[in-house]
Amino acid sequence: MYRLLEFLRSIYVALLFIIIEAVAIGYYARSSQFTQARILTQSNRLVGGIHGAFHNLKHFFTLPAENRQLLERVVSLENELSLYREQAVYHALDTLASPLAGPYQYTSARVVANSINKQENFITLNKGLDYDVSPEMAVITPAGEMVGYVASCSDRYSVAVSILNTSFRASGEVLGDGHYGAISWNGLDSRYVSMSDLSKYTRIERGDTIVSTTISNYFPAGIRIGTVESFELNETRTAYNVKVRLAADMSALHDVILIKNQDLNELTQLNDRVQNKNSLDN
Repeated sequence: MYRLLEFLRSIYVALLFIIIEAVAIGYYARSSQFTQARILTQSNRLVGGIHGAFHNLKHFFTLPAENRQLLERVVSLENELSLYREQAVYHALDTLASPLAGPYQYTSARVVANSINKQENFITLNKGLDYDVSPEMAVITPAGEMVGYVASCSDRYSVAVSILNTSFRASGEVLGDGHYGAISWNGLDSRYVSMSDLSKYTRIERGDTIVSTTISNYFPAGIRIGTVESFELNETRTAYNVKVRLAADMSALHDVILIKNQDLNELTQLNDRVQNKNSLDN
């Protein structure tokens, strides 16, 4: 009790000031209708600001769920777009007799493990055979940037070969030019990949966009790989070696889109049949 009295005595000046201020504000608030309206407006603004801050905070914690919903919507729209593109081609050829599924099927997945600091980097995804995920499916970001391709699957998980893997190979071209080269990673800098065997007749400049080509088995044409950082002719001066800055931030992968080329098995079997026939003939 003594300590409480000592504490009150030490702050009685400030306490008395607060009480007087409160009484003064009370009298001021009741002095006129204009004053009451003004104070009510300010108090509503303060309360509204507090409510708005709490609403924004609550909305912030719901963003991951909303992002997943948007990603699922993107996947659905990509599947529809693939169907419409395929139908448009058949309409143009006047051979469309019935609705056909597009050559590419899209689904989404979440990254559960990822590495970028090894020579052979892999990405583990939270979907596998139970979710219709299979090897040789392309992996891209929701923004349409090349990431890798699925190499192996279990029932619930899958592992993809990252573009930052020295065994990764893809075909890339300078957007708008048509000449293509081989995309690979030299195992040094996780921000860059290399494009080799690009024709010396290619019109290329620093900053040009590099995309996947129509001859890519895993990836649809037009998937963004990156931009030209630098380029030079090789030792024989017959082709360019190009340093490509990756479009995807491989250190910040969270959600990805998987793309299945439904014609891949048929194309592979056809190529194998031709190669086997040639070997027998020889």
